[in-house]
Amino acid sequence: MRAILAIDQGTTNSKAVLVCEKGEVVARGSAPVGISYPKPGWVEQDPRRLYASVCEAIDTCLKAVPDVTIEAVAISNQRESVTAWDADTGEALGPVLSWQCRRTAADCARLLAEGRLDRVQALTGLPLDPMFPGSKFRWLLDRMPAGRSVRLGTIDSWLVHCLTGGSRHACDASNAARSQLFDLQEQRWSEELGEIFGVDTALLPEVLDSSADFGVTQGLPGVPDGTPIRAAIGDSHAALFGHGAFKPGDGKVTFGTGSSVMTTLPRFIAPRNGVTTTVAWRIGGKPTFAFEGNILVSAASLPWMAGILGLPDVAALVDLAATAEPGGPGFVPAFVGLGAPYWNSDARALFSQINFSTTRAQMARCVTDSIAFQVHDVIAAMRAQSGGELGALYVDGGPSQNRFLMQCVSNLVEHAVIQCEAPEASALGAAYLAGLSLGLWSDLGVIAGLPRSKQIIAPERVDREALLNIWNDALARSTSCQTPAKGE
Repeated sequence: MRAILAIDQGTTNSKAVLVCEKGEVVARGSAPVGISYPKPGWVEQDPRRLYASVCEAIDTCLKAVPDVTIEAVAISNQRESVTAWDADTGEALGPVLSWQCRRTAADCARLLAEGRLDRVQALTGLPLDPMFPGSKFRWLLDRMPAGRSVRLGTIDSWLVHCLTGGSRHACDASNAARSQLFDLQEQRWSEELGEIFGVDTALLPEVLDSSADFGVTQGLPGVPDGTPIRAAIGDSHAALFGHGAFKPGDGKVTFGTGSSVMTTLPRFIAPRNGVTTTVAWRIGGKPTFAFEGNILVSAASLPWMAGILGLPDVAALVDLAATAEPGGPGFVPAFVGLGAPYWNSDARALFSQINFSTTRAQMARCVTDSIAFQVHDVIAAMRAQSGGELGALYVDGGPSQNRFLMQCVSNLVEHAVIQCEAPEASALGAAYLAGLSLGLWSDLGVIAGLPRSKQIIAPERVDREALLNIWNDALARSTSCQTPAKGE
């Protein structure tokens, strides 16, 4: 059997899947990455462990189909996470600074005070926020050992480096677009942005199309040396592509540790209203643009709340939440501040409107509902800016398989959501791009027509105004919180 090996390197797990010529997943593997929190607001990973988890996932996947012929390797990856390594030896020179990491909040505040926001946003489509890599790259450079030949990169470029035995330093346009050092309209690294953030753009990878030649494998266990790497793309962009959301207005919500809401655009539209503009993918040198809203914490709040309530797992939490009527307490999961569309690093997680009659089920319900409220606010901001109609809205990621959670999302956004049975949307998108590069699938129309299992969840009538009032009250309390000064 011929297949494409797609790597989906995520925040908590690395996954590997084999995708056959019919566009179906025929084998899967997964391995944990590990994550650490050395200080409040600091989130990091070990780049060596990250790559090891990729190899472990590939090993599990290939053992399930031992007679497979791998036509190509494809990569989708967690975005806005960055690291550094030695160009000569390949030695990791720092941790992976996670997209969740807030350690450069003071640097972003300084740039804001210097009046840099408008120019940065005009060039990159991104706000000045520690989620994005510009300030993270500078943090890494400030801590590099003397005398080293340094390479900087997003996670796709680190994986390309590892997979090719160090012979290539390359990333794709979608990952570059999230770096805060890439000029969206010129489609190149910007020396001006490099000066703003204090980063030498010569240290950054070559930017290729999402469907392109990223070199060949060397020393990857279980995969023959010389196997072509024919796609790389950020995981959220890959999911959009995997769903076949090719028409302007089509969108998707990826649910995971955080959430990414993305809608395809007919052209570049400058960002406003707290959403960002990004490159969805680039094929044949032509970028397709998208709006995106990044939610920092969504499903990550579920296991936390399950533990607080003494429940055995997230499934028990969701079952308990489903027994409560909507409209109880409010909850804002601002554990690391708030992302889109608020972009408030000082916001704090809190419950509101709790009283002696509040039940455990209501506490569970307000936490699950917070996922839907955040999606609502991002989509509302996108609708206000684009002026166009929202098209097909797909959902993916582990929580998307829960009917109750997705019904809440559909109700609040007043739009049907399309629940896809295959949870590997990002891996599939990367595989489709690799297959496009190889000629396995001739064009986007053929990819859009590949069989997909779908369930449409239509919105039900709810008192949205009352629910949003509770949410907005909690949100106002969260964003008005002040961080105490030292010694207070």
